[in-house]
Amino acid sequence: MQNYKTNCFNSDNLSIKCGDRSINFEKPLVMGILNLTPDSFYDGGSYLNKTAILKRSEQILSEGAGIIDLGAYSTRPGAAEVSAEEEILRMIPAVECIRKEFPNVILSIDTFRAEVAKRTVTDFGACIINDISGGTMDDKMFSVIGELKVPYIMMHIKGTPQTMQQNPVYHHLVNDMLAFFRSQIKSLNEFGAKDIIIDPGFGFGKTLDHNYEIIANLQEFNQLNLPILIGVSRKSMIYKFLGGDPSTSLNGTTALNMMALDQGADILRVHDVKEAVECVKLYSKIKSSLQ
Repeated sequence: MQNYKTNCFNSDNLSIKCGDRSINFEKPLVMGILNLTPDSFYDGGSYLNKTAILKRSEQILSEGAGIIDLGAYSTRPGAAEVSAEEEILRMIPAVECIRKEFPNVILSIDTFRAEVAKRTVTDFGACIINDISGGTMDDKMFSVIGELKVPYIMMHIKGTPQTMQQNPVYHHLVNDMLAFFRSQIKSLNEFGAKDIIIDPGFGFGKTLDHNYEIIANLQEFNQLNLPILIGVSRKSMIYKFLGGDPSTSLNGTTALNMMALDQGADILRVHDVKEAVECVKLYSKIKSSLQ
């Protein structure tokens, strides 16, 4: 167990700015997923009214997550497209009621649309934009992030949610992904944005074997010297290999999360917050025993 980041993103305090607050990475964080969609692969349709949204938000926070990630557009393979208007109609009431009930919560908005990003940050104080396309699906996203000066999660994807699993092919998986990140980071930096988190994008234009190759080589992404977010929670890479379905994939999720932490992951994006927080606590305890 070791720290693979040799020249950390902020070597003074291991943090990035989030409005008038800071997100500290001295130890890994947990991000709780709150899907506002009727068709997400695991909990679609569970949080479509204010009562359910607030109950889920309270659960996420009480179990120890530092961030709530709100998504109003299902990005499971083959998911139907949703208009910007529909995404906003799903997103805005949820952001508004969570912000009112939990005014200090750090909210992450899972969207690839600049319009949704700008509206939620400007009107409701959303803190982070989590873009599954890494800036490839809306050419206005980078300029908006530069204008808003909010942290940005840049995920790697090959194709779109509608096409990404149609025989994804790479010349050299990890090197191709690193080249993508370097190019997109450079472009985003040119708009004045600096607080960037990277996400390898498990399942987004990757085969089963690709996903495990990324896990095995996750430390390679530390050379980018940016925080790394891992999102493997209950995904098909687990149950297609072990058997079962999303409902039986918590144990596999926990195993992969612990391996990711050991290779430098800074944020675990999960459905099951309590179990992920326990992962972080155990990892931190082991790490402290080695010092």
